[in-house]
Amino acid sequence: MIFLKTEDEIEQLRASNQLVGRTLAEVAKLIEPGVTTIQLDKVAEEFIRDNGAIPTFKGFKNHLGIPFTGSLCTSVNDEVVHGIPNDVPLKDGDIVSVDCGTLLNGFCGDSAYTFCVGEVDETVKQLLRITEASLLKGIETAVVGKRIGDIGYTIQQFCESESYGVVREFVGHGIGRDMHEDPQVPNYGRRGTGPLLKRGLCLSIEPMITQGKREIFMDKDGWTVKTVDGLPAAHFEHTIAVAAGKSEILSTFEYVEEVLRNKLK
Repeated sequence: MIFLKTEDEIEQLRASNQLVGRTLAEVAKLIEPGVTTIQLDKVAEEFIRDNGAIPTFKGFKNHLGIPFTGSLCTSVNDEVVHGIPNDVPLKDGDIVSVDCGTLLNGFCGDSAYTFCVGEVDETVKQLLRITEASLLKGIETAVVGKRIGDIGYTIQQFCESESYGVVREFVGHGIGRDMHEDPQVPNYGRRGTGPLLKRGLCLSIEPMITQGKREIFMDKDGWTVKTVDGLPAAHFEHTIAVAAGKSEILSTFEYVEEVLRNKLK
């Protein structure tokens, strides 16, 4: 069932998603060679709880009944999504996708950003740029009167025109009081198909794009999703509220980007 949100509910969603943006910025401050993803996870969980929220990923059970042990999903290099934080140090040249979810005052936040660790190969940086650009193009399409298939079509056509792979098995979703609500939001599709987009529909749009083939597999831990060919993947995610003409992004990369600019100084 698809739930349309009131203006008050959208403001509650905005608060939770802004906290996700601030949490990702705290993580961004720490990302460098030698840091472990479990260290990132500890900082994120403390920050979320200190701000009166709960990390929604922690303890979430998958279809196998396996609970997720982290507060963040930290997916390194060929890990597409759902990487479990661990004590393996990040290396110069790595990329790490950090997906964060919060529950604040009964409403969920969800956003993801893929970071460079040290000096990253230019071809991999281009993958990140295209993935983030595809997210913004998908959001531009997500307006009243369009359909879910229009979002996926836009993302798919843009990424495949740049010779990247579009993961099929994992998709975006509706969001509200629950982290995952209807409808599903694939990153591929046909124009004019799927549920109609109406004002007040809140969606988490999240392209998962591979440098090589789109085929993936599940690691033996039951959570981590990897590319079959071992090439890198990127993941960017925003939560939005559908509106007429231009939809509203409730999450934010502004705090992250400010941190990254300061690190370059």
